[in-house]
Amino acid sequence: MEIDLAPKAPKGLFAGDGGSYSSWTPDDLPMLRVASIGAAKLTLNSRGFAAPSYSDSSKVAYVLQGSGVCGLTVPEATTEKVIKIKEGDALAIPFGFVTWWFNPNDSDLAILFLGDTSKGHRPGQFTDFHLTGPTGIFTGFTPEFVSRAWDLSQSDVSKLVHDQSNAGIVKLKVGQKMPEPSDKDRDGLVVNCLEAPLDVDIKGGGCVVVLNSKNLPTVESVGLGADLVRLHGGAMCSPGFSSDSAYQVTYVVRGSGRVQVVGVDGKRVLETKVSGGQLFIVPRFFVVSKIADPEGMEWFSIITTPNPVFSHLAGRTSVWKAISPEVLEAAFDTTPELEQLFRSKRTSDEIFFPPK
Repeated sequence: MEIDLAPKAPKGLFAGDGGSYSSWTPDDLPMLRVASIGAAKLTLNSRGFAAPSYSDSSKVAYVLQGSGVCGLTVPEATTEKVIKIKEGDALAIPFGFVTWWFNPNDSDLAILFLGDTSKGHRPGQFTDFHLTGPTGIFTGFTPEFVSRAWDLSQSDVSKLVHDQSNAGIVKLKVGQKMPEPSDKDRDGLVVNCLEAPLDVDIKGGGCVVVLNSKNLPTVESVGLGADLVRLHGGAMCSPGFSSDSAYQVTYVVRGSGRVQVVGVDGKRVLETKVSGGQLFIVPRFFVVSKIADPEGMEWFSIITTPNPVFSHLAGRTSVWKAISPEVLEAAFDTTPELEQLFRSKRTSDEIFFPPK
């Protein structure tokens, strides 16, 4: 498989007083097209507002920094859900949901979007449909059609649709009122990965929170799973692979470390250093391992199945511990003594290995 797996940073598509929007493109990161995955980042400055839009792709949104408000309108619903969001929050957003985002605070709000573009217009890229602004859907209809649809005069339609110059991300004036968020609207839609119970916690090694259909039911609708991993300084993440034919899409939130990926015929297809802000994708069934630099490394990943299954090739839960000694002796063409030594190691360590 000859394809560029090197980690990449996003490219800016828009920047203004309200904030910015950047994305990763298949031209820069070819695996996006191969895996039909989209990736983008929204940053809202103080009082920045991303106007209502919907997408052709299901997504998982992860709040990288800051806090703010998100509005979601489910298809055929008569009311919207208004949710307070903060760093560590993850939301699963099926395609067709109308969303808006607002930052009422002084510090920036940054949100990562990773999603499935297999049903989208452009494999490997999100296509967003704005409801307002100069590229809004209704700018394409004639005033007559809009007037009939909304039961308004054509002059009022012109004010609402054709006289708008604001882009999709704007800075709202001080005093502009916005809906108040409701705590109950978070139920079933949001999980905070920094506060949720840990699925794995290895002292000196690392910890992980897994998002699946049990703790975030909407991931079933988007067809994706996700996790947040924090690897301690100098620790290693066991070599492993997705055993259910899923791609792993990884965004480094903070810190840095080394990554190796091995593919078909034992060929090392990636050996590099990754750092905060970069994204890379591991092909199906390829084996990946990471070692954190001294400051540690944190990453957020999606997996292209809602309930992912991983096989590890080192540690207490590795496949080596399940295979019989005789088979290992024959496969490695080694002595019983060396096989026993091999089997005796990593009997208590699981997934994350602290530095010696």
